[in-house]
Amino acid sequence: QVQLVESGGGLVQPGGSLRLSCAASGSIFSINGFGWYRQAPGKQRELVAHITSAGRSTKYADSVKGRFTISRDNAKRTVYLQMNSLKPEDTAVYYCNAGVVRYDRNEYDYWGQGTQVTVSS
Repeated sequence: QVQLVESGGGLVQPGGSLRLSCAASGSIFSINGFGWYRQAPGKQRELVAHITSAGRSTKYADSVKGRFTISRDNAKRTVYLQMNSLKPEDTAVYYCNAGVVRYDRNEYDYWGQGTQVTVSS
């Protein structure tokens, strides 16, 4: 079994910062890509940021470029999302996603439970 546990969400004023973390645990051989997604009320889930297995390549949604930074610590099996200059439109539930290679050498897609980020004065 594999679990992804997110933390770091909360309420922040516009212009503020938050750092999300997502730690993977369980029966894991390795982790390929990590991604952060978000879903606002009444909207579809969207990709916010993605990072490849060695962290050499990242991509971001246009709406967060220059404000958010994704990173990973492979030793800790953890991915981070540093969010700066937050705007009210960043309010959403943020979900962590991982492509986990288990000991059968197959890759499986896992999701965290989500963490609420609210940007409001």
